[in-house]
Amino acid sequence: MITLKSEREINLMHEAGKLLAACHKEIAKLIQPGITTLEIDTFVEQYLKKHGATPEQKGFKGYKYATCASVNDEICHGFPRKTALKDGDIVTIDTVFNLHDGLADSAWTYAVGNIPEKTQKLLEVTQNSLYKGIEKACIGNRIGDIGHAIQTYAESEGFSVVRDFTGHGVGPTLHEDPQIPHFGTQGKGLRLKEGMVITIEPMINEGTWHRKMDSNGWTARTVDGKLSAQYEHTLAITKNGPIILTQQ
Repeated sequence: MITLKSEREINLMHEAGKLLAACHKEIAKLIQPGITTLEIDTFVEQYLKKHGATPEQKGFKGYKYATCASVNDEICHGFPRKTALKDGDIVTIDTVFNLHDGLADSAWTYAVGNIPEKTQKLLEVTQNSLYKGIEKACIGNRIGDIGHAIQTYAESEGFSVVRDFTGHGVGPTLHEDPQIPHFGTQGKGLRLKEGMVITIEPMINEGTWHRKMDSNGWTARTVDGKLSAQYEHTLAITKNGPIILTQQ
C-alpha cells in the first residue's frame, strides 16, 4: 500500500533527513586508510544516541547494525567489520534514521585515500545518476521515467545498473510501496502523486549488473569482482517539485 504523507509528516522526515545529512558529513571526515567499518558503525550509533534518534534498520529482519557498509565489489548490505579500509578502496555507508517517528534513508559512497581515475569516474557517474533520477520525480511523471533517466545516462557512460535492488517508499515503515527501479521505460509505470516520499538509490557497477549473494544472506556483490557504487536520497513529491529531505 502506498501512503501519501501530510505536510506535518514530511516535515518530521525532513528533520530526520537533516540529521542524517549532518551525520554523513561527519562520516566523510572519518574515512581514511586504517579505519574499520565497524568503527564507523559505532560512531553512527553514538551520533544517533546523542541526538535523540534511533537506527531504524537495526533489528530489521534480524539485522544487527546501525549501518550497512559495502566495500569495493559489494553492491549493498555489507556488514560492518573489523577489517581496516585501505588506500584506493571505496565504501558505501547506508543508514536510516528515526527521529521522533520521522524516517530518512541515505547512502553515500566514499573514496578511501587516493583512488584511480576510473574509480573516480564511477563515483561521479553514480552520483549524477541519482540526480538525473530525482529530476524526473515530479507529480504526473511515471516511475519508469526515473529509471529510464538513470539507465540511459549510466549506460552511455559505460557502466551498468543493478536490477535486483530498487528504491522504495519510506515512512511510516522502512520499506513501503512503490518500488523504484533504476532502469525502465519512459512513460511506463505508476504515476507519481503529491505526498509520496520515496528513495532513489542507484547502484552502478563497473562491469556486469549481475550479482551474487554472500553466505550471510544479506550482502550482495558483483559476480565479476568489479566495483560498485551507490548514492541515495530520500525525497518528497510536492507541487513545487521534488524536495530532497537528506540533502547534504
